[in-house]
Amino acid sequence: MIIIGITGTLGAGKGTIVEFLVRERGFTHLSVRSFIAAEIIKRGLPVNRDNMVLVANDLRTSHSPSYIVDCLYQQALLSHGNCIIESIRTPGEVISLREKGNFILFAVDANARTRFERIRKRQSETDFIDFETFTQNEAREMNSDNPNHQNLRKCIEMADVLFNNDGTVSQLELQIDKALQHFNIG
Repeated sequence: MIIIGITGTLGAGKGTIVEFLVRERGFTHLSVRSFIAAEIIKRGLPVNRDNMVLVANDLRTSHSPSYIVDCLYQQALLSHGNCIIESIRTPGEVISLREKGNFILFAVDANARTRFERIRKRQSETDFIDFETFTQNEAREMNSDNPNHQNLRKCIEMADVLFNNDGTVSQLELQIDKALQHFNIG
């Protein structure tokens, strides 16, 4: 079993990579975002980006910096196949998954304006924002000295592969294929 984790900036293409791996390579998708959203709903809160960050940070503080991905890893073990964990956000999550073995971290980034336009088009519950809010949200999640808080910059630095997604979906898919070949993943 191979576990691929996905990290990256907001709207960079994490979901596009997941869709490709599920469709073309049969990976099972495990979503940090869905895990947190379920917890938000349990707490009777609205699902929005602020609550995503607050609840994720609370779960990590209450349990461990890798709590969310450790729970998803247990689900991966039950699948008995290759899995992709979408939205790795803390270095502790990366470290925990690396310690379990057979783990590869993909990161994806793109121009900020391009990413903002993408999130506007996808229209998920956390994406109805203006560009200023988008950049503020990203800045809040890019760096932290607190191991229980998001640190996208450090996660991206820890990645085994960094994809640039300023181009087309086809161009991104070619980059993914090349990375899979490099790691001998069929």
